[in-house]
Amino acid sequence: MAFSLPLFVLWGYQEIQNQFVQPQAMLVLGGSTRRLEREKFTAHFAHQHPNIPIWITGGSPPKFTQQVFTKAGVDTRRLNLDYEAIDTVTNFTTLVDDLHARGIKRVYLITSDFHMRRASVIAQIVLGSRGIDFQAVPVPSENTSEPIEKSIRDGARAIMWLATGYTGADQAKLEKR
Repeated sequence: MAFSLPLFVLWGYQEIQNQFVQPQAMLVLGGSTRRLEREKFTAHFAHQHPNIPIWITGGSPPKFTQQVFTKAGVDTRRLNLDYEAIDTVTNFTTLVDDLHARGIKRVYLITSDFHMRRASVIAQIVLGSRGIDFQAVPVPSENTSEPIEKSIRDGARAIMWLATGYTGADQAKLEKR
């Protein structure tokens, strides 16, 4: 019982904070380059939040991404495209210091619904290490959720990055083969 009280207080604090602290940016994890689903979803979502910048890490080539936003009537000057990441962990580690340096304290985290659990685990660790909170905005899909083992593996990689600055991306890339 005594152990659960601090967790309950932390959860309650986060819920209250979610109600009052508005995100200052959108962080989109690039996904399928074939159909640009995450980018299309974000372009429509951007109309509801017209004054915040959009960070897209990975994903489609700039030309296609910019076309999606232009077609949706979103000013492409809001876009910050980053192609340094090679996987989900590096989607966060390559941008977190830039977001922090710009004073961003809260972001909309946009990725596919099947990928959100893993992205949220990594976001809690990597973004949280710089005092950045997030609000999950899942992009609907017909895919089933990823296996929990991926969340555990990448959560451990995010912790390793905190401790060493190394993401294990090279090793993860080898394991996918």
